[in-house]
Amino acid sequence: MNIRKIAELANVSPATVSRVFSRNPGVSESVARRVLKIAAEHNYHPRITEKQKNVVLITPYDSVYPVQSCIDMLLMALTQELPKDGFRVEILPVNSADRLSDVRFCAAVAIGLEPSMFPDWDQKFSVPLIFLDRSPAKKNSDSGNIYYVNSDEAMGMELALGHLKERKCRKVGCIIHGNPGEGNVDLRYKAIVKLLKKMDFPAEETLIRFSGNGSERYVELVGKLLKQGVDALFCPGGNAGITVLYALSLYGRQVPEDISLIASEQSFFSNYAVPPQTTITPEYSRLAQVVVSLIGERISGSSVPFITTLPYRLIKRESVK
Repeated sequence: MNIRKIAELANVSPATVSRVFSRNPGVSESVARRVLKIAAEHNYHPRITEKQKNVVLITPYDSVYPVQSCIDMLLMALTQELPKDGFRVEILPVNSADRLSDVRFCAAVAIGLEPSMFPDWDQKFSVPLIFLDRSPAKKNSDSGNIYYVNSDEAMGMELALGHLKERKCRKVGCIIHGNPGEGNVDLRYKAIVKLLKKMDFPAEETLIRFSGNGSERYVELVGKLLKQGVDALFCPGGNAGITVLYALSLYGRQVPEDISLIASEQSFFSNYAVPPQTTITPEYSRLAQVVVSLIGERISGSSVPFITTLPYRLIKRESVK
């Protein structure tokens, strides 16, 4: 398949096809959609010109979006790594995504956003869309211009619970940031349920809670778990590290003397808490480097993997007995 063949199938000139692929604003939307649909049907990926080195970072609009701190850290890592390879960065909140039609860019990165928000990407754009910190609904390679870069959530849960087991904790209460069906919440929940049973921890449903959006429910949920006699808390996602520490202080519990705590890493807090917190963390810089590499490979015309999954890391500090 080549540009001339696509032009024949779309009943337009090769020059028009080239203008569609180069995001020229002089082509009507109906013609552009027809050309892109034919290209997608034949799995044709146009070579991206080196002149188009703008990368659009699409971010959540709601400031109380689950795991906002994770999104901020991913955004910071990307804005550090992309310019190193000569890419220019434009940040666009998802509620302004319709502006993409007016922008020339070589790739877009959706940070912490759901794939369902972009159902017809291949019919609108000929450049890659990379979902960062999300997993595909179906793990196949028939993805058009859609790619995924994420972290191994099950591994992160295992590192945390395994460390608590190693340190002789007996009963772990878990608070997962977010709501079921959102982001990585279900992946974390399934892994935690499986691991609690595998490691011979108590695994009643009431020991695994969901915080919902924001941090308002942590004090209540920590209190309920303390009443169940937990001697450790594992709270992946969000700003749980600082919020749970505050909740425990209200209940008169000291970390780690009275209760052990593992949360998700926050670079501006975790190491400076009292005591410094043991955490799990994605490799943010490495995730950003993979995204940059993937974009570069697509520009050069190389094939790239549909999904790239990187390991989690456990940072041992002083919040576990």
